[in-house]
Amino acid sequence: MKTSTRFNNAIQKLYNAFHSNTLHPEDCKQCAVGNILNNQDFWKYISDDHGSLKLNYIGMVNQKLGKKFNGYSPLEILQIEQAFLKGCGYALPLHHKNPKPNNPTDPDNLFKGLSSVIEILCKLDDIPNVMDCSKLFSYPETHKKTVFN
Repeated sequence: MKTSTRFNNAIQKLYNAFHSNTLHPEDCKQCAVGNILNNQDFWKYISDDHGSLKLNYIGMVNQKLGKKFNGYSPLEILQIEQAFLKGCGYALPLHHKNPKPNNPTDPDNLFKGLSSVIEILCKLDDIPNVMDCSKLFSYPETHKKTVFN
């Protein structure tokens, strides 16, 4: 399967962050987007609510100008971050009153968040979800046994 440079770079950065324990959903330099954007936090200024898909004035200007950050538009950046936070178990937008996981850096939570991010990255590049293993377990209808009928 052919993938884009932005996709490959993002996956590599997320893989490295997960395996080096430098992924943290509440740190905008170490969350999914922070890692994709080289541990920078400038992207947090494109929306007023962390976890929202609504661009603020700065975000809209950058979006309309066609600005890309490591290949991703401001709106795509927000989609990636929202997928990560939701996948990790946060209620959005991120706010101290909203529910959140007890241990934000629990590897199971982070893996769920990364799985959601990878699904979005695949959709953005119009490729099949590389995390979807359902095809590995599918087989022709004639081989299926009816267990409960």
